[in-house]
Amino acid sequence: MRVLVVSAPLIGHVFPLLPLAAALRDAGHEVLVATAADGLRAEQSGLPVRDVAPAFDFGRIARDVMLRHPLIARAELAGTAGTRGAALLFGAVNDQITDGVVAVAARWKPDLVVHEPFAVAGALAAATRGVPAVRQENALFDGRELVRVTLARLGGTLRRHGLTELPPPAAAIAVAPPSVRHQDGWPMRYAAHAGGGDLPGWLREPGERPRVLVSRSTVAGPGSAGPMPAVVAAADRVDAEFVLVRPDARLARRALPGNVRTVDWIPLAEALPASAALVHHGGAGSVFTALTAGVPQLATVGAGDRRHNAELVAARGAGIAVRARDITADTLTRLVGDPALRDAARQVSAEIAAMPGPAELVRRLESLA
Repeated sequence: MRVLVVSAPLIGHVFPLLPLAAALRDAGHEVLVATAADGLRAEQSGLPVRDVAPAFDFGRIARDVMLRHPLIARAELAGTAGTRGAALLFGAVNDQITDGVVAVAARWKPDLVVHEPFAVAGALAAATRGVPAVRQENALFDGRELVRVTLARLGGTLRRHGLTELPPPAAAIAVAPPSVRHQDGWPMRYAAHAGGGDLPGWLREPGERPRVLVSRSTVAGPGSAGPMPAVVAAADRVDAEFVLVRPDARLARRALPGNVRTVDWIPLAEALPASAALVHHGGAGSVFTALTAGVPQLATVGAGDRRHNAELVAARGAGIAVRARDITADTLTRLVGDPALRDAARQVSAEIAAMPGPAELVRRLESLA
C-alpha cells in the first residue's frame, strides 16, 4: 500500500504525523510525506519527504491575511478568533500547497492519503485520485470544524481541480485524551517526532531542586519568545531550577539568575520524566508532551490556538493558564508545589497511555485501501 501523508508546512504540524507514518513504513508500506518550508524537517525522521511548494513563505501569508482582515487579526493575536483566523490563514496556506500536493498524488499514485485538519489539500488530492482520505488530528480543536471552515475559503481551489465539494473522510484519528477534549474518530495515543538534538546526561536525572523546563514556539512571530522573559524575571524568587530550551539570542546573552540554565534543541519528551513541570507558549505539541509525561504545565494564553489549549489544560486541572506577562514567582511556586496539579497531570498521562499506539492503527488503515 502507498500512503501519502500531507501536512501544512510547519514543524508543529508535521512532527505529530510522523510516528504513524513510521509505523506504516515499518509494517512494509511505502510512505511519502508531502509538505514544504519548515515542514521539510520531517526528513530527520528518515521518511521520504517531497517539497510541494518551494517558494512557500508562511510569514508573508500571515502578514497578508492580517493586513486584509485587521479585526480578525486582532482577535487572532488575542486568541479569541476561534476558527475564523484559522480559516483565513490556512485557507491561504492550502491554496498555495494544493497544486503541488495534487501533482505529487498524480505522479506517485497513493492508495491512501492521511492528512492533518490544517492540510485539507490532502483530502482534495485524494478526491482527485478517487482514493480514501483519513484525517489525523494533531491539535485540540475539532478537526471536522477546521476542515469545514478552511474548505469554505477554497472554492476557487476546488474548481481549479474539477471539484465542487469533497467527500467525507474514510476515517478520522483522534489523539486528544477524552477528559481534556472529545474528538471524533479512532483513538490513538499522541506521539511526535522529537525533532533532533541530544539530551545532556544531567537532564536525565532529577536535580537537587525541582526542575522546570521552559520552551518557546517553533513559529516566528508575535509572542514567539513565549514565557521565557517572565520566567527569568521571577526565577531567583522560586525554589526551583529553570532550564530554557532554545532561548532566542537576545535572551541567551543576558546575565541569568543562578538557578537558570540554557540548552539548545532537546527531545522534551525524554527530559520531562526527570523534571517537575513544563512552562511553554501554549502550542498543542507542548500541551500533549506534558500531558503524556504526566507533569504539570503552565501554558500561556496567547495568539491562535494557544488560549484555547491553555484553558483546556487549566479546566482539566492539569496545569495553569496565564498570560506570559502575568507569570510571577507565586505562579511558578504553585506550578512545582501544588499536588492537585500533579495528580491531575498523572491521571491524564494514564489515560493517554491506555490509548492505542500508532502501530495498532496500521491494520485499520490497511482495511480502507
